[in-house]
Amino acid sequence: MGFQQGLSGLSASSKSLDAIGNNIANSNTVGFKQSRSEFADMYANSFATSSTISGMGARTVAVTQQFAQGNVTSTNNPLDIAITGNGYFRMVDGESVSYTRNGQFQVNKDGFIVGNTGQKLTGWPFEITANALQKGGTPAPLQLSNGNIGAKTTGWTEVAGLGVSAGLQFGMNLDASQLPKDRTNPLATNYVGALNPTDIKTFTNSTSAQVYDSQGVAHALTIYFTKMSPNTWEVRTRFDSDPVSAPNDPITGLPYPDVVFDSNGNLIDNTPLTFSTTLTSGATSPLAFHIGLDGTTQYGSPFGVNSLKQDGYPDGVLTGVAIDREGVILGKYSNGQNRAIGQVTLTNFTNSQGLQNLGDNRWAETFASGQPRTNDPGTSDLGTLQSASVEDANVDLTGELVNLITAQRTYQANAQTIKAQDTILQTIVNLR
Repeated sequence: MGFQQGLSGLSASSKSLDAIGNNIANSNTVGFKQSRSEFADMYANSFATSSTISGMGARTVAVTQQFAQGNVTSTNNPLDIAITGNGYFRMVDGESVSYTRNGQFQVNKDGFIVGNTGQKLTGWPFEITANALQKGGTPAPLQLSNGNIGAKTTGWTEVAGLGVSAGLQFGMNLDASQLPKDRTNPLATNYVGALNPTDIKTFTNSTSAQVYDSQGVAHALTIYFTKMSPNTWEVRTRFDSDPVSAPNDPITGLPYPDVVFDSNGNLIDNTPLTFSTTLTSGATSPLAFHIGLDGTTQYGSPFGVNSLKQDGYPDGVLTGVAIDREGVILGKYSNGQNRAIGQVTLTNFTNSQGLQNLGDNRWAETFASGQPRTNDPGTSDLGTLQSASVEDANVDLTGELVNLITAQRTYQANAQTIKAQDTILQTIVNLR
């Protein structure tokens, strides 16, 4: 036995202690992947038979990272993202590309989503003019500052089967038990005269909705319903404080006929009403849209609006985001609208062990790792995402402390072999 075996054992044990110490030091580092020292024995080249060869010690052949899934912990930051399964976030810093499992993200001063060391998160951006995510090609840095949404005038949403559209859609019940009113015969007991918005006796029911012009300014549109006969109701509209008017039929262009129900209380003709008014505010004029009454009934229950939809809205600023398991970033706006801003992509490699460790929980592509494959989360062999969460280090702290004791004892044992060799040499020196 020579000093070589003990010295090689000390070197190997020292590197093992380095790896274990690094694991323990990073046990609270988000997205960290623990390392493992791997050893091999050493033999000198010799023509002797294997039964007479003694080894020359041990050496560290590799320190490999273990890419097992870490635990997922919830946070209060909606931009924090944990990967469940395979894949890495693709990050860019100028022309430099790196990959990470650390999903601690924030927004920088320019609105880009960045990691805690400043690299930009990439994915599929949302193209406003195309109104769609721009998938394919090279993922681009994701930016939230371009997410503000402009105003949309109350307009034309297609009504299935009618070839016309309704920007404002009501669903309501008109009370069948109400008594009809008369506008033409002053001698009639139910005579009420012309409709007067300030006199509730001149109409049966009314309801209002906000509509928007092209500049996002809200206007009040009030619809008045007056029962004229057992199954017939007159419809009139009022825009802001303008005079009451009759809407038009979108097909004939003539004043809209009364709303008529059948004997079962169902609407006979659900063709929408056409509303149009001239604006002097500078917004696009006229403001015109259809008013749909599809789903309106005449039953014996009290008047009530069951549903109200309109497709206009004012301009809105981004107030928050949510990220789904497929990585789609949904912007939430102050005008109540939601819109996709972009989609986080994931990248995977044939051999993750071949990635080059750059530090800061980042890796780089190498020849040994294979080329990157980028796609939507949840597709192919890629994992899914969990928003407002991070992936903890996959370090088993208890196991690493046991490994530390074992490595320390191995180091001490190798030191003892050197001490024993020193004692043998001292004995030889002292021979007379």
